[in-house]
Amino acid sequence: MERWTTCAAIAGARCIGIIRAGSAGEATSIGKALFSGGLPVVEVAYTTPDASSAIAALRAECPDAIVGAGTVLDGAAAFAAVSAGAQFLVSPAVAEDVLRTGRRYGLPVLPGAATPSEIHLAMELGADMVKLFPAGSLGVEFMRSIAAAMPQVPFVPTGGVTADNALDWLDAGAVAVGVGGALTRGDPAGIQQRAEELAARLRR
Repeated sequence: MERWTTCAAIAGARCIGIIRAGSAGEATSIGKALFSGGLPVVEVAYTTPDASSAIAALRAECPDAIVGAGTVLDGAAAFAAVSAGAQFLVSPAVAEDVLRTGRRYGLPVLPGAATPSEIHLAMELGADMVKLFPAGSLGVEFMRSIAAAMPQVPFVPTGGVTADNALDWLDAGAVAVGVGGALTRGDPAGIQQRAEELAARLRR
């Protein structure tokens, strides 16, 4: 999948389901529940033990889904994610080696940024989208103001974004949101149900 095609798919889905789990097996189970609930784009955080195995398993078992790697902090983690089959890379910071690795292998990179200077630097270094992080602490009005001043930036607010406020962020100018936490806790049945409810809200 070409880089711009993946970005268009993320924007079309309007949401990235963020998976942080205690094991690769648990992460795979969460990802499958999110897909079954109608959320086609997920990222497996590299805080998950053996995250690469979860990414590979989800790519194999859910071929129609888009699976990325999250909490990618350096070039080594980025290469591991690429090797596992990740289709995009997300970082909590503007990490140049992550951006370079993504570019080298044709994957979109979403670096995290929290200030106008960081956002500008991310775009200058070739970010495909910018993860506004931590979005909950910054607030919807902050992003609305930044989006007005930098309308060329595709924002994906993450951190404190929930099913209840996701549409507020989208209305403020985000192209998509990153939702984890409350969405991915509990058993697979509950995760799928919450994913279905969020997917229905996003369609509206």
